[in-house]
Amino acid sequence: MSSVPASDASAAAPAPVAADPGPDPRRWRALAVIALAQLMIVLDITIVNIALPSAQHDLGISNGDRQWVITAYTLAFGGLLLLGGRIGDLYGRKRTFLIGLLGFASASALGGFAVTPAMLFASRALQGGFGALLAPSALGLLSTTFTRPRERATAFGIFGAIAGGGSAIGLIAGGLLTEYLDWRWCLFVNVPIALAAACAAGYLLRTDLVARDARIRLDLPGAFLGCGGLLAVVYGTSEAESRGWSDWLVLLCLVLGGVLLVAFVLAERRSGHPLLPLHVVRDRNRGGAALGVGLAVIGLFGLFLFLSYYLQVIKGYSPVLTGLAFLPMTVSIVLSATGVASRLMTRVPTRRLTVPGLLLGASGMAWLTRLQVDSPYLTSVLPAEILLGLGMGLVFMPSMSLATLGVARYETGAASATINSAQQVGGSIGTALLNTIAASATTAYLVGRNGADPLVQSAAAVHGYTVATTVALGILLLAALLGFLMIDHRPEPGEAEDTGEASSVRAVAHP
Repeated sequence: MSSVPASDASAAAPAPVAADPGPDPRRWRALAVIALAQLMIVLDITIVNIALPSAQHDLGISNGDRQWVITAYTLAFGGLLLLGGRIGDLYGRKRTFLIGLLGFASASALGGFAVTPAMLFASRALQGGFGALLAPSALGLLSTTFTRPRERATAFGIFGAIAGGGSAIGLIAGGLLTEYLDWRWCLFVNVPIALAAACAAGYLLRTDLVARDARIRLDLPGAFLGCGGLLAVVYGTSEAESRGWSDWLVLLCLVLGGVLLVAFVLAERRSGHPLLPLHVVRDRNRGGAALGVGLAVIGLFGLFLFLSYYLQVIKGYSPVLTGLAFLPMTVSIVLSATGVASRLMTRVPTRRLTVPGLLLGASGMAWLTRLQVDSPYLTSVLPAEILLGLGMGLVFMPSMSLATLGVARYETGAASATINSAQQVGGSIGTALLNTIAASATTAYLVGRNGADPLVQSAAAVHGYTVATTVALGILLLAALLGFLMIDHRPEPGEAEDTGEASSVRAVAHP
């Protein structure tokens, strides 16, 4: 796809695709760089979870404060996504992508060298902030780099597979690094990845700077209201995991977040240069995609949370073995996204992929509701992982593509931030909600039973997991219903016969 100086964008807008003399041979290598950055962001969500016990012991972090290793990251990341996406639109996505990579590397190094809890918490907040700049830029660059339908489908298939399966890879990497090296390497590992990606991005990605005289002002009131609302919601749901949903602080944060987000919508309707143009989310397809992804992530995070506890606490698996136990699900997501969804996306209506995908995921959850203390992995856990993985591959890839499809180039950052925000808020709410439900069900199970008996304790814990999994099953079914009602996108005539050389995806392996 041809690059046009920002100052001439309006005059040359129709030309890039029509006048393109041929596909850019660097675009698949650019995809490798973008995908590597996305993998680093997704890995960081779970890799630090595995390292947390060791970091807590090493730095003397109290039980009450240890949550801030996770919460500091999720707060900054979730709260600043809208702002990060819009900055990319206004100042150039390549520039924000590079700043995000280098900043993420610096923050990771700071965390790896942490000698006090406060230093680690601060580094995690910085990681989240730079991640909020990096994630929307990555998705926006992907959307503007691949405009030919078949190539776009292939690219988003790879990207969606990473978005859905990267968390499981993080569990494996975290277990290996913590067990055989040191917890600090769970942070240090980001440095060479980010630096290598930044060097390659400087050469491979097209410059998309916006001319100074063509820039619009940043919507500061919208940034305050939107980011503040997301921050309050993410913090409230994070605290609900330990405090409970009826706690005054949790309720205050959720109410405050809701009020700020309502005020944000009202402000954006009147703004001449909104942080989030409302037509981006009013579109039923983009709205349906964001809702579907947000709800699907609730179920996916529920699986990671409860299976991690089940395999390590109940079955006695090591961290490394636990990570490897998730590998079949990661493989299933990759095969489903790249082998099925990317091939069908230009041929069938989007909801014929996302709705069956959500139903497949729900069937995997239904399989897990039969879990017992002595259930074997091969017949009780593995089939559920495969079903959920196949389903999520059909959901994430077309939803990611739909989130930015048809959006003007100068609004792809805002659209990308919307789908990323849905993922982040969904993950935050899912972890807190399902953990609270599991804890309540476990407590109720122990009433009238011998709570000192280890077998009874294990049975109570598994009962809590299955009750929460049943709720996750209902959430995925709701997502399937909403997807069926809201998403009506159909591929344009001729998309399946697009002449783009999708076979060039082989080049991804050789950036």
